[in-house]
Amino acid sequence: EDGTVVFRGEKFYVPSRSVSILADCKTVVYNTKRVFVQHSERSFHTTDETSKNNVWEMYSEAIPKFRKTKVRTKQPLEQYNQTKDTSDYLWYTTSFRLESDDLPFRRDIRPVIQIKSTAHAMIGFANDAFVGTGRGSKREKSFVFEKPMDLRVGINHIAMLSSSMGMKDSGGELVEVKGGIQDCVVQGLNTGTLDLQGNGWGHKARLEGEDKEIYTEKGMAQFQWKPAENDLPITWYKRYFDEPDGDDPIVVDMSSMSKGMIYVNGEGIGRYWTSFITLAGHPSQSVYHIPRAFLKPKGNLLIIFEEELGKPGGILIQTVRRDDICVFISEHNPAQIKTWESDGGQIKLIAEDTSTRGTLNCPPKRTIQEVVFASFGNPEGACGNFTAGTCHTPDAKAIVEKECLGKESCVLPVVNTVYGADINCPATTATLAVQVRCKVSGAQAA
Repeated sequence: EDGTVVFRGEKFYVPSRSVSILADCKTVVYNTKRVFVQHSERSFHTTDETSKNNVWEMYSEAIPKFRKTKVRTKQPLEQYNQTKDTSDYLWYTTSFRLESDDLPFRRDIRPVIQIKSTAHAMIGFANDAFVGTGRGSKREKSFVFEKPMDLRVGINHIAMLSSSMGMKDSGGELVEVKGGIQDCVVQGLNTGTLDLQGNGWGHKARLEGEDKEIYTEKGMAQFQWKPAENDLPITWYKRYFDEPDGDDPIVVDMSSMSKGMIYVNGEGIGRYWTSFITLAGHPSQSVYHIPRAFLKPKGNLLIIFEEELGKPGGILIQTVRRDDICVFISEHNPAQIKTWESDGGQIKLIAEDTSTRGTLNCPPKRTIQEVVFASFGNPEGACGNFTAGTCHTPDAKAIVEKECLGKESCVLPVVNTVYGADINCPATTATLAVQVRCKVSGAQAA
């Protein structure tokens, strides 16, 4: 919450979650929450060029078997020493035989595989059937992959795709940090727990698609593609799209997918992990930038590697605009940095006019065509989501419209008398919040 701090006998108002700087130990010259810079809200637009011919094809990665791997050891090897920073992925695979009396007699009981891992994430398969996924976290880097699975009489094959999101970050004893499988057992068998840690393991670094550069036109031709299906793990998807007109930034929205890699015309644009939900209840990121430098006017190749489950038809290629711009400034904001200087440890004003102002500047070739929100008093929220407070003055919007409409930029005074605000309103913070919409002159509202 906002609060008042007493420092050297003086009281200083400090907004919540902010830092104030007192250059001479008595004058607030900067507060991280009271800045003059304008803000903007992103809006996403799907264009005809990117939405037409939205036809996807797929190729599913082959699941390796122990006997076909080249690197075999009694116990699973450490992941980073095998991938050597050339891939996020390392396959672990092992095989074992079960007799009929090993399997549970009851149909409602299934064996459970339990793996302790220090990788970032893991995908499991038993006899080529998808078992499930597991992951660690920033705080708890190791995790236990524990999933029920179907086993059979005879030889059973276990394959685990261990993945990382790059190299481990900083920390104590960094060189000792390890990744991969640390322990593996199968529980729920009639004959007890089956320890697979020393069973003999095969390893395969990198995916087949990575080795053959499936994300390029040349590499793609080496594979048999078929019409795409939803919710298939370890699957490559591809489609073509045309470059949108204009110069607005381009993004790909991966909300319908889970975790994997994105390639455009053979160039990797990064990893995505939209299935990793933050404490806020949503992924930390779901849209990813596609540089226009990677694109050509027609026939751009988009390749997606999906590790878990996803619906490629829901992937959107969009343009991004920042046509809604905002200011949120209090009359009590510290003076702008260009209006003062430090002289012998003392703050000295060097500008004739030090009053607080808010400046709105439209993107190039656009003018202010609409005032979406304007309030002086105690408004709250962020750009695109402002709400008026109890001290709202109804004249604010008309005053801003008169000052700003039709202009590329405008300067708004942050003074209560300009907006007819009641400075004696008990809850007022003497704050001006404005959101305007910039458009190409003559453009119609969407």
